[in-house]
Amino acid sequence: MHPSPTIDYERPALTAEVQAADPLHADPVIATVPALNNKGDVAGLIAAMRAIAPMAGTVAGWGPVECLAAMRDLGLIIGSVKRHGPEPLNLAPELVPVLQLLGERTDMVPRDTILHYTVWNPAGPRQRMYTDDQQEGHLQESVRIVFPDLQKALGRLEGLSDLAPADALFAVHLGEVAELLQPTVESMALVSRHVTPAFFAHGLRPYLEAARIDGVDYFGPAAAQLPMWLVDKALWANDHNDTEYEEFLLNLVPYSLPRWRRMHANLAGGPSLAGRVVAAFGPDPERAPIAVRNSAAALVRALRVVVMFRGRHLGIARQVYELDDTYTEGSGGGSVDLLRQILNLTKENARLSGRPTEPGSATRPPAQRSAGQG
Repeated sequence: MHPSPTIDYERPALTAEVQAADPLHADPVIATVPALNNKGDVAGLIAAMRAIAPMAGTVAGWGPVECLAAMRDLGLIIGSVKRHGPEPLNLAPELVPVLQLLGERTDMVPRDTILHYTVWNPAGPRQRMYTDDQQEGHLQESVRIVFPDLQKALGRLEGLSDLAPADALFAVHLGEVAELLQPTVESMALVSRHVTPAFFAHGLRPYLEAARIDGVDYFGPAAAQLPMWLVDKALWANDHNDTEYEEFLLNLVPYSLPRWRRMHANLAGGPSLAGRVVAAFGPDPERAPIAVRNSAAALVRALRVVVMFRGRHLGIARQVYELDDTYTEGSGGGSVDLLRQILNLTKENARLSGRPTEPGSATRPPAQRSAGQG
C-alpha cells in the first residue's frame, strides 16, 4: 500500500498547477469528446478513456496535482458515456481500481466532482467540456468566480467558533463573510445572462448523472457540491434545520474537500451562529451590548446575501425543470421543492435573527419547519 500524499487544498498555486497538468497526455483525446458526444459514439468514448487510462502502479507514484488532473479527465468521459445510457465502468471494469486509487490519494470520492469539472479545469483552448456549446463554458466560469472567496468565507466561519457574539471581532469577521459570499449572487447573474434553461435541461443535465463504481452510485459533478450547504450549517442550519435538507446535505458531505468534512464534523451538535447571536441577547434584549447588536446586524447581512443567491438559484432551477420533467431531482439530488424550502428557511432565520430586540424574541430561536412545508 502506497501512502497517500498530504494535500494542502488551501495552497494558492494548487489550482493553477492542476489546470496546467496533463499527466495522461489527454489534451488531444479530450478535445474529441464533444464530437463523440454529438454522435452518441459510446464505443469511441470507451476507446478514448482506455487510450488515456493510467496503470494503477503509475498512479501510486503520483502526487496530488497529477491525481486531480487525471480524475478530471477520466471523469469527463465517464459522464459522457453515462449520458448515452450504459454504466461506464461495466464497459471498462479495469478502470475501477485506478479510480479508487485516485480517490484514495486525493482523499476524495473515486469520481470527478464539481471542483474537477470547473475549478481544476483549464479555461481557454484546453477546457474540458462535454459539449461544443459555449454556454457550458459560462456555467463552468460561474463556479470558478465563486470558489476562491467561498473558501475564504468558510475559513472566516470556522474562526468564529472561537469568538463570542459580544466580541467586537465577531461582527467584523461575519461582515467579511457577507462580502465574500457576494460572488455567489454574481454567479447566478452570469448564468441568467449567458445560459438558457433549455441548454441546461437538454444540453448539459444528462451528462451529470450518477455512475456506478464498484457497486456504489456516485453523483456527477453537480453545482450542489459547492459548500453553500456548509455555509448554511454554520450560519443557521446546524440547529434549526429540517429533516429533508439535513438528509440532502449529508449526501453531499463525501464530495467535499477534507477540510470541509472536518468542519462539518466539528459543527455537529453545536449551535449555529444564528442560535448563538440570539442567545447572546439574553433575557433583556434592550440592554444587550452594542457588540452583540453589531454581530446580529452582520449575521443578517450574511443571511440576506444567501437569500439573494438562493432566490436566483431557485428561479433558474424552476425554469429548467418546467422545460423537462424527466428529472425529479437536480444533479446533486435535490428537488425544486427542496430549494424552495431552503430559501424559506434562510429567509425566516434572517428575519428572526434581525428582530432580537422585540419583546420576548431573544429567547425564541429561529424557527424550524418540517419537510414538505413551503
